[in-house]
Amino acid sequence: MHRVFTALLLACAVVTAQAQPLISIIIDDIGDRYDYGRRALELPGALTYSILPHTPYAGHFAQLAHRQGREVMLHLPMQAEAGNRLGPGGVTLDMGEQAFRTTVRAALAAVPHARGINNHMGSLLTRHPGHMDWLMSEMNAQGGLFFVDSVTTVRTVAAHVALEHGLPSTRRDVFLDSATDTDSIRRQFARLLAVAHQHGSALAIGHPYPGTLQVLAEVLPQLDMYGVRLVPVSKLITTRQERSPQLWRASWSPSPPAAKN
Repeated sequence: MHRVFTALLLACAVVTAQAQPLISIIIDDIGDRYDYGRRALELPGALTYSILPHTPYAGHFAQLAHRQGREVMLHLPMQAEAGNRLGPGGVTLDMGEQAFRTTVRAALAAVPHARGINNHMGSLLTRHPGHMDWLMSEMNAQGGLFFVDSVTTVRTVAAHVALEHGLPSTRRDVFLDSATDTDSIRRQFARLLAVAHQHGSALAIGHPYPGTLQVLAEVLPQLDMYGVRLVPVSKLITTRQERSPQLWRASWSPSPPAAKN
């Protein structure tokens, strides 16, 4: 399997001088467990860390990531179709607008230095334009935030509504660890590289699972060999807009949802 993985990666390593492909990687679910968060923050490179609000180590890891020059996001819990437990700071379909906005503001306050928001679960809530309208309106009111649609359902409207509000926004292209064994994660990382080389950029989401941390520790020091550059999510969004603004707005084809929704 390692030979297959290496062959896939090296096949992606033809780079044009005009525009080196960019990748961004968000590590979700930071804040609940100290050991997982610590190991995730020890990884090299310009990773982006999305932190669950009101968790025991949310403030600690947000401050640490910021001191390291890493980008911080709020991983906002949103109601799922299957009724998964949200944890603290979640937003749900039965909330009125004021309660919804108050919850979002409190969640942002719980994650210092958050530059953007992506959804934690949300396969139900991200399908509802009204609630997504409240979210993007509140993000505009807070100022300077971007939104990433984690795409936990093909029926999501979240990214579309963000664009309607003029928010910097994009969608996840690859989930690294819907399956958590290292061979599957390596295949997904190779897919991330292939998407980046085909389209000029690609965005992945992973989690602080042992297998994900192991694979990232192996591959991140080799990105030059693979012909891509790792950048914070805000940089990826800006570059996508600058390189092809019309295509960027028109190319919201559904990404496969994760098994975890």
